[in-house]
Amino acid sequence: MPVALDDHHRALADSVSGLARRHAPTEKTREGFDELATGKRPDIWDHLVRQGLHAMHLPEEHGGADGGLLDLAVVAEQLGRALVPGPWLPTVLTGAILTTLGPEGGAEGPVRQMLGRFGEGATGAAVTTGGLVASPDGDGWVVTGTSGPVLGLPGADEVIVRADRDSGMPLWFRLSPDVGDVDVADGIDLTRAIGRLRLDRRVVEPGRLLPTPDPDRLDLVFNTLLAAEAAGVAGWALDAAVEHVRNRVQFGRPVGSFQAVQHKAAMMLVRTELACAAAWDAARAENQAADQRRLAAAQAALTALPSGIDVALECVTLLGGIGFTWEHDAHLYWRRALSIASVAGAEDRWAYRLGEAALAGSRDFSFVDAHALPELRAEVAAVLDEVAELPDDALRSDGWAPARGGARRARLAEAGLVAPHYPAPYGRGAGPEEQAVIADMFAERALEQPTTVIGEWVLPTLLVHGTEEQQKRFVGPTLRSEIVWCQLFSEPGAGSDLAGLTTRARKVDGGWVLAGQKVWNSMAHEADWGVCLARTDPDAPRHEGISYFLVDMRSPGLDVRPLRQATGHAEFNEVFLDDVFVPDACLVSDPGEGWRLAITTLSNERLSMGAQLSHGSALRVRELVESGACAADRDDVLRVLGRSTGREMALAALNLRSVLGRMSGLDVGSEISVQKVFSAIAQREGSRALVSLLGPAGATLDGGHTIDHIGLPAVLFGGGTIEIQLNVLARRVLELPR
Repeated sequence: MPVALDDHHRALADSVSGLARRHAPTEKTREGFDELATGKRPDIWDHLVRQGLHAMHLPEEHGGADGGLLDLAVVAEQLGRALVPGPWLPTVLTGAILTTLGPEGGAEGPVRQMLGRFGEGATGAAVTTGGLVASPDGDGWVVTGTSGPVLGLPGADEVIVRADRDSGMPLWFRLSPDVGDVDVADGIDLTRAIGRLRLDRRVVEPGRLLPTPDPDRLDLVFNTLLAAEAAGVAGWALDAAVEHVRNRVQFGRPVGSFQAVQHKAAMMLVRTELACAAAWDAARAENQAADQRRLAAAQAALTALPSGIDVALECVTLLGGIGFTWEHDAHLYWRRALSIASVAGAEDRWAYRLGEAALAGSRDFSFVDAHALPELRAEVAAVLDEVAELPDDALRSDGWAPARGGARRARLAEAGLVAPHYPAPYGRGAGPEEQAVIADMFAERALEQPTTVIGEWVLPTLLVHGTEEQQKRFVGPTLRSEIVWCQLFSEPGAGSDLAGLTTRARKVDGGWVLAGQKVWNSMAHEADWGVCLARTDPDAPRHEGISYFLVDMRSPGLDVRPLRQATGHAEFNEVFLDDVFVPDACLVSDPGEGWRLAITTLSNERLSMGAQLSHGSALRVRELVESGACAADRDDVLRVLGRSTGREMALAALNLRSVLGRMSGLDVGSEISVQKVFSAIAQREGSRALVSLLGPAGATLDGGHTIDHIGLPAVLFGGGTIEIQLNVLARRVLELPR
């Protein structure tokens, strides 16, 4: 799914893509490497100017379209995907900085002058890399030093410069037209000019001084556009690699049919989606508060830019020797990814800055206005206030099961607030906006939204495939928490291979008799009912002849035995079914329809599990920072916090894009498996990083952090392993051959 979500931005993306194909094919770009390095404008520049793509973010009075950062991000992604050469990125970055300053010095002020020049098609560069020092000289300043490498500096028509002062406050100014001495550098990206600015006591008159930009806005603009371009690079690399492995034949088979290749391609998809989500999230922060801009800017640098490099490199490895030749375009995209990640600054620096920002606040991923749907808000508020006055008489569990019954839960179920997205009479038929408002109302009162746990996956299956009698019997009581569910799918010899199950169901008068063994069943020792897959036709193909049963967990012949895990806890079980009778009324749909029903259940499971982090969370790291109970230096801890926060923000951005994509009519089916894969990876990496901070304390049970790490298999196995999800992405989304 690209950065663009709505119709307007998708149309813009298509237009830019077509323009790039017509006027900047890579074979033409290759012919101009030497001239591009000196700052000569490529032929496509005039076409970009005629289309207004160089100035879409500028005010209308200066020839722009008053567009926002998201408009620029959509264009940057497409130009990155097409490897469009030349000064577009440094030019729009410079212009975007100026738009945050406002006019200075009246109609002839330097800001207005430069904005007018950019509107007419001038190119630009912003020297922000350090190395220049400003000293007072009468009414003005003198600047001396050599800057770091700056994209677009050779050949730029307009240049703005940041120099350091003794006071610690930077001096910003417009460089005079002769620009000073520019040393052209040999850039890693062969499609763009890059150079260093060298000044020897250059005098800066007062009329050339610029206001100091807001550093948070500056970071946001830079990192958003760099991240969007990285997403475009990743998108091209993914497409190129997938096309190659679909068609390349080795050992008599398409390369893409080998599982190792499929998993690598699927991980490229995951990283590409992350890059898009990070760039999009940064762009939407443009008009948000400073703390939100700070978080989003750091996240874009920390997630999207490394993803661009990784996906480009994986493209080369999947292309094999052909991808490592000068003639193939893969290395040009890899070079682009390396270049933009480098100019953004050190990755560890952004991890530290995100860690600092995470101590002060968290990213807001709400997508409805605080005053949206006032009638719904008032209605829900009244119910929640009423619930608060009721007795808290639910029976709490020592395990994962939800608290049972109680007056509060009954009132929430009656009001359709336990699962508001369910249809009436069980829910409110709430769409994404209504669900978000209801969630806001719970959050305002510091109330946790109720959950049915395993029921979150079972009830949607019953609502789609169950009979009216089954729905009446099970849905309402489950929402009131009078019924607790478990899932009887996995078996000792067929863990993630559900189609390989051997539990049998034999037809008898009035029902079925089930015989077999299930394993890794969460909450089976506390559950009232279980959903069970059993084979009703042993002669049918693997994915056929399976049926979906509702099993009373108190049935004769059913034996639940707790499994003690490596953590020492017993949260899972193995379940033995010794001729357990299940009445016909507890068969869901028709015999042999179980696999289709299981897909519904598992889809709900994966969506739920992909939206939360339980191991190695940023909250745990933040608590460690605040307590000081770790062996690592504070800076190291903040970097770990930054990376943990970045992973959680990336996942939340994926989730939000999925919701908004559905609202815009996009097909976002791959998002569920992408979220599940990344959720598992994020928890594995976050938990391991947390343990690395503990030192000797990690050898004890203090704080539970090491046990939290040992409990990782619960999420690495549950709902389908990372490898199973990669299979799904490779075969169903990327359509690689089997």
